[in-house]
Amino acid sequence: MSSLKNKPQTLKGFRDFLPEEMRIRNAVVTKIKEVFESFGFEPLETPSLEYADTLLGKYGEEADRLVYKFKDRGGREVAMPYDLTVPTAKLLAIYQNKINFPFKRYQIQRVWRAEKPQKGRLREFLQCDVDIFGSMSPLADAEIIIITAVSLQKLGFKDFYIKLNNRQILFDLLKQINITKEEETLSVIRIIDKLEKKPKVEVEKELIQKKLEKEKVEKLFEIINAASPNQSLTEIFSACEAAGIEKKFLRFDPTLARGLDYYSGPIFEAVVEKPKIGSIAGGGRYDFLIKKLGGPDIPATGISFGIERICEALIENKLIETAKTKTKVLVTIFSPETLGESISLASKLRSSGICTDLYPDPEAKLDKQLKYADRKGIPYCAILGPEEIAAGKVTLKNMKTGEQKSLPVGEITKELKNGGTKELKN
Repeated sequence: MSSLKNKPQTLKGFRDFLPEEMRIRNAVVTKIKEVFESFGFEPLETPSLEYADTLLGKYGEEADRLVYKFKDRGGREVAMPYDLTVPTAKLLAIYQNKINFPFKRYQIQRVWRAEKPQKGRLREFLQCDVDIFGSMSPLADAEIIIITAVSLQKLGFKDFYIKLNNRQILFDLLKQINITKEEETLSVIRIIDKLEKKPKVEVEKELIQKKLEKEKVEKLFEIINAASPNQSLTEIFSACEAAGIEKKFLRFDPTLARGLDYYSGPIFEAVVEKPKIGSIAGGGRYDFLIKKLGGPDIPATGISFGIERICEALIENKLIETAKTKTKVLVTIFSPETLGESISLASKLRSSGICTDLYPDPEAKLDKQLKYADRKGIPYCAILGPEEIAAGKVTLKNMKTGEQKSLPVGEITKELKNGGTKELKN
C-alpha cells in the first residue's frame, strides 16, 4: 500500500482543469479578448518570474507578504508575479522609447498569491488586465469602466454593477480628521477596504487598534457616508452615460478603498448580485507607479478581471453552456487496409475548417470507436468501409438520432458545417 506522501495530489490552493472546465475558460477568455480588441487594445506578455525587488514594496505591507519569493540557483532573489500591473510598469520603464502613447494593452496570464484558499480565491489563478498608459484624462478611466460593462454584458451578465470611488476623496476625508501622513493614510485605507469582507463593527475595532480614537473612527464613517462624487467621477459617469451604459450598472460607493497602495485616483470594482463571491473585476488609476519603478512619469489606469470567479458566476447563473467537445466528427477506421483512406478523409475535413478526430487504433472494432465518440459527445461519425470506398462515398452517422446517410465528401463537409454547438449564450 502506497503512503499518503507518494499519493498523487494537487497542492492546496491550486487547481487542475479538465477539458470541460478548460472549454468554459477558453470560451470566456475568447469573448473578453474580442471586446478588448474591438476597443483598440493590444496584447502583451511579461515573464512568470521577476527580480524580487521589482515586485516588493509596490503593493503594501500586507500584500507583500503574499508574494511567492525565493532564491534561484544563481542566488538571486526572485519572485512570482502577484498581479500583472507591476510587471507591466517595469516593461514600460524599460521599453518607453519603443511604445506609442497613449498605450492600450490587455494581458492574460497566471499570477500567484500565497494566501488562504477559499471559495473563488486560489493561490494560482488566471488574471486578465486591460489598461491605458499615458493619459490623465477621466475619459481614459471611463473607457476602462465602459469596456468592463460591455465585457460582462457580452458574457451574458444582467445582474451586475460597477462600484466607483476616488482615492482623492478618501485622502481629503482623512485630512478632515487630521490623518495626513502617507503611511497612516494608506494603513487606514487598507482597513476600510475590508468593509466588503468584514462587518463594520470589526473594521471599526481594527481602526481603533491602529490607535485611532473612537471619536475619530465614528467621525470618519459619518463623513464617508455623506461624501459625493468629485469632478473626475462626475466626468466619468457622464462619459459612461454617453457610451450607452445604463445607470443601474454604475454606483458611487464612498467606502470603496481598494487595498493596494499604488492607486492614486478613481477606483472601481465590478460585482455580481449572485453568487456572493466578492468582486469579479477591480482596478483604478495608478499615476505614480511607473516612476516609482525608475521609469518615466507615465500616468495609467486599468482593471483586472478574475477569470475563475467569472466562470464560477456564469456556471451558477446558468449563463454558459458547454458541449463535451468542439470536435464535430470522428473519422473511424474500418480496418488496417482502409487506414490510408480514413487519414485522407480526416485531412480533407480539417482543411475545410471542421474539427475532426481520427480514431488512433486501426485494429479497434467499429463498435468501440462509436462508443468512444458517444462518450466524448462527438455529434457525427464518418464510416469509410470497402463499400463506401468503392462507391466514392462516406457513411455519416448522427450519434444523437442514429440516422445514417451515404454522401460524397463535399456534401459531408456542407452537412457538418451546418451543425455544431454553441458554448456561450448571447
